[in-house]
Amino acid sequence: MTLYEFNQLDKQLQYDEVVNCKGVYLDNFINGSQRFSLYAIDKFFIEIEYNSTANKIVGLKIFKTGDLLDRYSHFKGT
Repeated sequence: MTLYEFNQLDKQLQYDEVVNCKGVYLDNFINGSQRFSLYAIDKFFIEIEYNSTANKIVGLKIFKTGDLLDRYSHFKGT
């Protein structure tokens, strides 16, 4: 599936593709009550945001590179 094809899906189908079908879980990031899970499909990434206080999924972001991907780097530079 290409990034373009993924973007053409409605939100519910996007979530289904990521969690139940083609998404490969890579990592997570926690910031207070916000939890972010990173998945990969082919050559792009999907971040799903979950709010543990409200007990619901807040959003989904699709990207290839950049700051969103950098937050999953566990390297602590000096």
